[in-house]
Amino acid sequence: MKIKQVTTKEQLEEVFHIRKTVFVEEQGVPLKDEFDEHEETAKHMLIYYNNEPAASGRFRIVDDYAKIERICVLKEFRKYGLGKEVVASLEEAAKKEGLTQAKLHGQVQAESFYHKLGYKTVSDVFMEDGIPHVIMKKEFTF
Repeated sequence: MKIKQVTTKEQLEEVFHIRKTVFVEEQGVPLKDEFDEHEETAKHMLIYYNNEPAASGRFRIVDDYAKIERICVLKEFRKYGLGKEVVASLEEAAKKEGLTQAKLHGQVQAESFYHKLGYKTVSDVFMEDGIPHVIMKKEFTF
């Protein structure tokens, strides 16, 4: 496994392919809703497993939080703990930016995954892109 912060257009295209496969094709998120105006300014992480692009995620700085977004792992790589690695790599990058906390909109079906990583649910369920979500937050430990 290799974790890279995205720095090239080619790496960003690999991230987009993973997200399109997971969110658009598997989960039915409309293509127009998956990609937004933050793609160029967000910090993206890409995980390779056996030299294959396998997982990705991004964060943006919003109101002194690392807003962690778009965490996804291709189906054939989901048994290797890569989701946890994506989140950890985003948190580490956020800490290097001087941030002390993170928040995310977690899909309800992934809520227990985020709880295991130290996130706390701080909202009721709401719909986003036709999928039930909750807001979750975490204070970083240094």
